[in-house]
Amino acid sequence: MPSVCFCFEVHQPYRLRPYSFFDMGAKNDYEDAQHNRDVMQKVAEKCYLPMNSLLLELIERHQGRLRVSFSLTGIVIDQFMEYAPEVLDSFRALARTGCVEFLDETDNHSLACLFSEDEFRGEVMRHRERMRELFGQSPRVFRNTELIYSNDVARMARDMGYDVILAEGSESVLGWRSPHFVYAPVRCPGMKLMLRSYSLSDDITFRFSNRDWPAYPLMADTFAGWLHRIKGNGDVVNLFMDYETFGEHQWADTGIFDFMRALPDCVLSDPEFDFATVSEAADRYPVRAELDIPGHVSWADAERDLSAWLGNDMQKDAFRALYECLGLVKYVNDPELNEAWRKLQTSDHLYYMGTPQSSDGNVHKYFSPYRSPLDAYTNFMNVLADFRIRLFAKANQ
Repeated sequence: MPSVCFCFEVHQPYRLRPYSFFDMGAKNDYEDAQHNRDVMQKVAEKCYLPMNSLLLELIERHQGRLRVSFSLTGIVIDQFMEYAPEVLDSFRALARTGCVEFLDETDNHSLACLFSEDEFRGEVMRHRERMRELFGQSPRVFRNTELIYSNDVARMARDMGYDVILAEGSESVLGWRSPHFVYAPVRCPGMKLMLRSYSLSDDITFRFSNRDWPAYPLMADTFAGWLHRIKGNGDVVNLFMDYETFGEHQWADTGIFDFMRALPDCVLSDPEFDFATVSEAADRYPVRAELDIPGHVSWADAERDLSAWLGNDMQKDAFRALYECLGLVKYVNDPELNEAWRKLQTSDHLYYMGTPQSSDGNVHKYFSPYRSPLDAYTNFMNVLADFRIRLFAKANQ
C-alpha cells in the first residue's frame, strides 16, 4: 500500500528595516516591525487560516484518513504570537485531531549546522521544547533548514535522538535510484532517510498556475493519477513544500484550494493508497539502501546545494562576519543581544544577497524586500556592525 506524505514548511523571516551607516551606534531597533506585521497578517488571511481550516475540514470528512506533517520555524511562531495569535490557535486545533505531526528543525531557521555543532544543537533543543509546549508533541523527525543535508547533519540529528531525517531527492543524491523509497544515512544505525519527490512537489509549488506548462490546468484527478503510477515502483511519495504555496504563492483564484479540496478523494479512489505522516511512513516501510552524501545538498535553486546562501563573495563575507560573533555572544550572554543574534542568523538574510544566473534569480527577487542583492548585503552588514558595537561594549562593562 503506497503512502502519500504531505510535509509543509511554515516560515516567515523578521525583515530588517532600512539601516544606514549613520544609524550605527545610535539605533538598535533592527526589524521593520510594520512590514513584518503587514506580511504576517496578509499571509495569515490568504494562506494560513484558510488552508488550516480546509485541512481540518478534510481530516473530519475523511475520518482521519488524511494525515499531514508540519515544520514550523521558531521565527514564524514568534510572529504568530505577536501579530496573528489566531493562526497559532488554528495549528493547535489541527494538532488535537491526532492526524497532524510536527517536526523539529533549527529554531532560528539558520545555517548553524555549517559552523557550530553546539549552536546547532542549542537551536534544535529550543525548537523541541516549543513543540512540546505548544502542541504536546515530542518530534522524532528532523528537517533541517531548507532541507540542508549531509552525512554530518544526519549524524548530529541522530546523536540528538531523532530516528528520521528529511532531504531533497535530487539526482545528485540518488543517482539512478527513486525518491519513492525509504533510505538510511551511512553510519547512522536505526535512522531512516525520507527524500522529497521534487518533481511532483514542484508541480504544485511552481508549475500549478503556469499557463505555458503542458499540464496546465492541473486537476486533482490528473495529479492523483501521477501518484498512482508509482504503485509497484515505490512505497511512498514525499510531497514536501512551502505552506505559503497555498493562497500566497499560488493565489486562491488559481484554483489551488479547490485542487487540495478534491485531492484526497482522488488519491483514495485507489484503495491501495493512503496518507501518512512522515514518521508513520518511516515506520511502515523498510530501508531499501544506504545513501552516502558527504557534501551538503538542499532544496534551493537548480543547483540544490548551498549556493543559494553562500554562492557569492557578499554572502560568504556576511556569513563569516556573523558567526565570528558567536564566541562573544556566548561570553556576554545578554538576553537582548541573544535575541538579536537569533534573528540575524535566519538564512533568509543571506538568501536575499544571492545572485544566481539562472531563472532562480527571479525567485530570489520575489522573496527579497530589497532592490538588489548589494542593498541586502549593505543593510545586513550595517546592522551587524551595530550589533558588534553593542556586543563589545557589553563585554567591556
